[in-house]
Amino acid sequence: MDFQRILLLAGLGIIAYMIMMQWQLDYGPQQAQPTQVTSVSAYDDQPVSTDFAVSSDNNAVIASNSSAAAPQAKLITVTTDALQVTIDTRGGDVIHTDLKKYLAEMDHPDVPFTMFEQNNLRTYVAQSGLVGSHGTDAVSRPTYATSQDSYELADGADSLDVVLTYQDQYGAQINKVYTFSRDSHLIKLTYEVNNQSNQPWSANLFGQLKRDRSADPTASTSMGMSAYLGPAFSLNDEKYKRYDFDDMEDENLKESATGGWVAMLQHYFVSAWIPHAEQTHTYSTRVSNGNYIAGFVAPAMQLQPGQTGSTSAQLYVGPKIQDDLEAISPNLDLVVDYGWLWWIAQPLFWLMNTMYGMVGNWGYAIILVTLCVKAFFFYPSAVSYRSMAKMRALAPEMAKLKERFGDDRQKMSQGMMELYKREKANPLSGCFPILIQMPVFIGLYWMLMESVELRHAPFALWIEDLSVKDPTFVLPILMGASMFVQQLLNPTPPDPMQAKIMKALPIVFTFFFLWFPSGLVLYWVVNNVLSIAQQYVITKRIERDMALKKH
Repeated sequence: MDFQRILLLAGLGIIAYMIMMQWQLDYGPQQAQPTQVTSVSAYDDQPVSTDFAVSSDNNAVIASNSSAAAPQAKLITVTTDALQVTIDTRGGDVIHTDLKKYLAEMDHPDVPFTMFEQNNLRTYVAQSGLVGSHGTDAVSRPTYATSQDSYELADGADSLDVVLTYQDQYGAQINKVYTFSRDSHLIKLTYEVNNQSNQPWSANLFGQLKRDRSADPTASTSMGMSAYLGPAFSLNDEKYKRYDFDDMEDENLKESATGGWVAMLQHYFVSAWIPHAEQTHTYSTRVSNGNYIAGFVAPAMQLQPGQTGSTSAQLYVGPKIQDDLEAISPNLDLVVDYGWLWWIAQPLFWLMNTMYGMVGNWGYAIILVTLCVKAFFFYPSAVSYRSMAKMRALAPEMAKLKERFGDDRQKMSQGMMELYKREKANPLSGCFPILIQMPVFIGLYWMLMESVELRHAPFALWIEDLSVKDPTFVLPILMGASMFVQQLLNPTPPDPMQAKIMKALPIVFTFFFLWFPSGLVLYWVVNNVLSIAQQYVITKRIERDMALKKH
């Protein structure tokens, strides 16, 4: 019994700590943020600090170069049905992207969610260029020319090409082409080079993601945990390798891999450079001027005089939708990070996605998943509930033992062991079935937390977004009430301290669940209701059988 008391006290302490952490996250001092910010060129009337690969070989590293602004540099906008993109003609970098099908906030249906931006709030951009012997970006950033200042995907068109042109000092004509597709967050980058000089020409394509350490704008935390923010890679030896900001400050990563990708992750959304799948690329990281840079350098493209050639890569900027990511590149779907219990969470997501296809509502899909999980664990739960029901039925006998032996703990324990042996009851038999279910519950928790499908997804009545807390707190209160009902079906702990702790748990959990995403609370409410029904039937059956046995 001492062990159970220690366990309950430890659990209560952990819960209290997590409540304090969540309170601080939700109501602690927050950094002021402007409601709407416009991206500006990093090269507009000010010295610049750009970060890109400068080595002349395939083992290039990310370095830094500064130069004065070019007066002809400008921003061009590209509009499709899925994206609103800003490209800086100085360097041809993507410095702003709005995801038109995803809102920044539900209360502002006219404001799309912003991924890339470059302003006083955040630096998060996708840079690309050519380095090496004749690279346009080996010394300073080139300024491209365009035929127009804005581009829009025409009605009925499936794709849109945005062509940036540049004539380098060696006589090569270079087109930097961005290709956008309808209903897609994937952008193709192609460098088309016509070597019009009388000498061989050689350069390496690079792509990199540059971000400062500002907070994740979609961060959602509960239980003291939050989604990963930072770079990740897919390399030969590791399909999915995190290399966070602290790792980058300690040591630069530098590895070669065939195919692969480099990504910058945040909660619900991801950006990624995906170079040619059959070539060997050098992946690297660097920290410069408060920015964290992760990128790749491709093999050199070599052209003889008069020869033309091209090199390309793909840039993804969008939500973590597994089917879309899996179709783009091997292992890219692993950025939907379920942690070490992915082998449980992944099948649960498949089940929830399947259920959604049937009912068309993510809330109902969660309910159906809960029913399936409960059915899967029906027998282990039944074993646990039978044990608790038997212990509850023995409560009068336990009270008699306590009255008989008083404070003599040794005789009390001996009497309890004899009672358990005679009635074939085991107070610990109800624990193991619960323990084997915990990995599933944790995997389900991470699956629901990581699923962008729940973001801004309505359920019913007042629940308009399953990814945020219940604004009315009705679900957490229902969850607490269901915990209280469950306790009425459980045996009362013989130790007064344990009994007090158990009575406090529904209140503590209700307070804690106030900040949980409503999709998670919905799962717990449904699970508790099903558990009450199963436990009630089993408890009444055990009590009836024991009553018949006595007579």
